[in-house]
Amino acid sequence: MTQIIQSLSEISDRYEALFVDLWGCVHNGLKPFPGAVSALQEYRTKGGKVVLVTNSPRSRSRVEKQLGLIGVPSDCWDSIATSGDSARAAMFRGVVGKKVYFIGQDGDRKIFDPLKIIDNPVHVEPVPLDQAEGIVCAGPFDPNADPATMRPDFLYAKQKGMKLLCANPDIVVDRGDHREWCAGALARLYTEMGGESLYFGKPHPPIYDLAYRRLAALGKDIGKQAILAIGDGVLTDIAGAMGEDIDSLFISGGLAASETKTSHHPDSEALKAYLQKEMSSPTYTIGHLR
Repeated sequence: MTQIIQSLSEISDRYEALFVDLWGCVHNGLKPFPGAVSALQEYRTKGGKVVLVTNSPRSRSRVEKQLGLIGVPSDCWDSIATSGDSARAAMFRGVVGKKVYFIGQDGDRKIFDPLKIIDNPVHVEPVPLDQAEGIVCAGPFDPNADPATMRPDFLYAKQKGMKLLCANPDIVVDRGDHREWCAGALARLYTEMGGESLYFGKPHPPIYDLAYRRLAALGKDIGKQAILAIGDGVLTDIAGAMGEDIDSLFISGGLAASETKTSHHPDSEALKAYLQKEMSSPTYTIGHLR
């Protein structure tokens, strides 16, 4: 059974590094959570390293810019690993072909910007669906629309044997008080329809490989037992940590706030029932990162 804690400081001295989810843990898409920022700042002052591990389909530099715009201070983290960078690396190696059908909003088209770390990258060109060899999905065209609106396109793509590269495995995200669909919802639908979806964010290994490299670049070549993963998604953050054999801290006041009856702290019985239903076993649980 998970151990409910009141603050990160109760356990932080057991770990040399944190892999921290962003949305729902450090900010809500509109503004930072002051308690989370303070906890990470305090952890860093004691010598710990913080790698933000996010399923954002954007690049590290764009996520860094976004954090500045919404007021997340740069002294609460050391490096960033994004699902977008992990997915871009695979895309430029040609895993879904050279001509791809792009699903996402206009601002996400920067996924096609060159990636300098890839030797001899494939030239990838966005094209209409009937000319495509594969699909690159950064998110829905409309995050408020039912993912089922993509069924006709996905039926055609499946019949053509196209693979779908998912740059963000999250199913939903809360922007302030409003819940929106993410790329993971579309990839899940495509898989359910018989198509093949390729994932590069949490809980899948590629983003953790990137996070370990980011950590090593900070001079922290440490074992997994010295890393704590923090996040509010049991199907992404906690499942990924379990798959990597990393200890985890579940933020129950994020996506599962209603299921766990979390206001300031989770209700222990509701939390137990929720984790049993999801077959999830986080090492620790806290209502909100603080």
